[in-house]
Amino acid sequence: MTNYGTIPTSSSGPANVEYISRAKDRIKEGLGTRRPWKEMFNFHSLNLPSGVNDAISRIKTNISYFQMNYAIVALGIVFLSLLWHAISLIVFLVLMALWLFLYFLRDEPLVVFGRLISDRVVLIVLFVFTIGMLLLTNATSNILISLAVAVVVVLIHASIRKTDDLFMDEEDAGFLRAPPSS
Repeated sequence: MTNYGTIPTSSSGPANVEYISRAKDRIKEGLGTRRPWKEMFNFHSLNLPSGVNDAISRIKTNISYFQMNYAIVALGIVFLSLLWHAISLIVFLVLMALWLFLYFLRDEPLVVFGRLISDRVVLIVLFVFTIGMLLLTNATSNILISLAVAVVVVLIHASIRKTDDLFMDEEDAGFLRAPPSS
């Protein structure tokens, strides 16, 4: 009897669905810290800072408050810069998938050959691997320039966005408070 034309089935279907469901929940949780874009680009809240100290204060507060938005903007700028480098774009997308599965979406500790691998080791290996792979694509200058542009865009926005209308929760406010003096 032949099995031509049949589609093989996998018995690990529910486990895969559960993993995908957990991954979606973690992505939603991460993106849940994103602030509304209307709030970020409220034109009534944009003006020049009164001085360097005001600019630095605004940058600290806005980076803390719009952290996920700024990360999305920076990744978008890098992504757009790689559109003309197809190989680099493919490598970038594969590396993003590796980062997602090996670092960001992992619930359980990573075990390789029966040995427990710490998050710090995973982070260092992924970072070195990412740098090495991007260097091999000959788009290094393009990536560095796009990262510099992203930093400049974020710093400009963070310095001209007023902070008096931002409503911070206790976690964000605790991050900005100065430590008690002894």
